[in-house]
Amino acid sequence: MSDSPDISIDDIRRAAERLRGQIENTPCLHSRTLSQITGAEVYLKFENLQFTASFKERGAYNRMSRLTAEERARGVIAVSAGNHAQGVAYHAQRMNVPAVIVMPKFTPMVKVERTRGFGAEIVLVGETFDDTKAEAERLAAERGLTMVHPYDDPDVIAGQGTVALEMLAAQPQLDCLCVPIGGGGLISGVAVAAKSIKPDLHLIGVQVSASPSAYLTLKEKKVYEHYKSAPTIAEGLAGGFGRLPYQAAGHLIDEVVLVDEDELYEGIYTMLAKEQLVVEASGVVGVSALLANKCPLL
Repeated sequence: MSDSPDISIDDIRRAAERLRGQIENTPCLHSRTLSQITGAEVYLKFENLQFTASFKERGAYNRMSRLTAEERARGVIAVSAGNHAQGVAYHAQRMNVPAVIVMPKFTPMVKVERTRGFGAEIVLVGETFDDTKAEAERLAAERGLTMVHPYDDPDVIAGQGTVALEMLAAQPQLDCLCVPIGGGGLISGVAVAAKSIKPDLHLIGVQVSASPSAYLTLKEKKVYEHYKSAPTIAEGLAGGFGRLPYQAAGHLIDEVVLVDEDELYEGIYTMLAKEQLVVEASGVVGVSALLANKCPLL
């Protein structure tokens, strides 16, 4: 795939073929409990069943599967607060590709240690994501490493878009998707796939109030690539919104809603108490938006 922002459903379908047998085709199941609470028919996509417990494996593997032999020999580098780091490190280990993971200092230690456990070299640096990214770019140039970007990469976006292919194959009646937004890799891939298959589907992005970069980007038609987030328990969603995700799919996102910290806690508590599921804050924002009645079509 080129560096063009024109990411198509065919790119995502080719990504799905590369991912076949490499990641889990996770279930998309009806939640009777959340449906009763919200009055909507709610379905959950269980990406926590991936080996690294996140959808991030999809984009990471799709990108690394396209490395040349020379690039594989030199190695890859990624900058991430946790889930993308684990996805890159895990699949790099499987592919015998050296990996350097640059993580901000605020990354939860459990994610640091799990990433290190996959054999990656860990560099902890930076009080902000932008500081961490700058160091990763320096190291990439110094060592000749290939950057596996968490969201500003067409192959990563295409890999994340396979989530929507699976959801609509399993539950074709879905008419609205609530998708978490951090840098935008997931929602842009999902948007291209879902709107290609079902153009009338309503796509709601959900972001945290502490870091509303996508919300501001769509509202002002100006890309907030650099955004200093306020403290949030959803650290995986903190920071700027990517230029490539915006170019590829900004026009396909119907709206972006914001949830605050109390609403995040309510989502986590509800999933634990009612569904017996432990869900990290970055993954619970869609449920939080539903519970807070912030998805008006529902």
